[in-house]
Amino acid sequence: LFFSTGTSSSGNTGHVHVGSGVATSGRAGAIVMSVGSGTSGAGGSLVAFAGRSTAHTGGALSLGSGEGTATTSGAVVIRSTNSGVGGSSGALYFSSGTSKTGNSGSVVAGTGAATAGRSGMLLLTVGSGTSGSGGQVQISGGRSTVLTGGVVSISSGEGTSSTSGAVFIRSLNAGAKGVSGALFFSTGTSSSGNSGNIYIGTGAATAGRSGSVVMTVGS
Repeated sequence: LFFSTGTSSSGNTGHVHVGSGVATSGRAGAIVMSVGSGTSGAGGSLVAFAGRSTAHTGGALSLGSGEGTATTSGAVVIRSTNSGVGGSSGALYFSSGTSKTGNSGSVVAGTGAATAGRSGMLLLTVGSGTSGSGGQVQISGGRSTVLTGGVVSISSGEGTSSTSGAVFIRSLNAGAKGVSGALFFSTGTSSSGNSGNIYIGTGAATAGRSGSVVMTVGS
């Protein structure tokens, strides 16, 4: 089945609109796009691309949940489905494209501002497993072949009228056997100059005393 507008030689092509009608005393109907199942080979793909432009910015691809004017807005769930008896669940890739003569695009993940409450959390976790070591969380700055590499910055939230948030870097407690995980703070090596420094300190205080730096060994 093909659903397409015609071409245009001197203007915009037509739109393709797919939607359900408005409901006055119920909820609007759903729009479902699905690929049928098969018994041989990989499952069919569902592909969505925005338009290409040879003179300006390419088209945007926008995916948003429904507004709840009197209550919570709808959720947006992007996930791979559970695997079967054999194999792994599908991977998720969030990436910007490459660039030949400029900066590549940013990937921004964040929660919205709240005017009469607190903003939502941003949670990054690895699922538990029953075989082998736990999965890793790895955060790396960008590599540069001509200038300084990218910075990795972790900051707590500002408290404009109270205390700013804390930053915890720690390994979790060990189980019945084994030891708790180690913490390594180290700069990289250098082949033709000085290696980097490690700074640990508290901030300055203008109307009080600066905080302490405490290093202790557990009992």
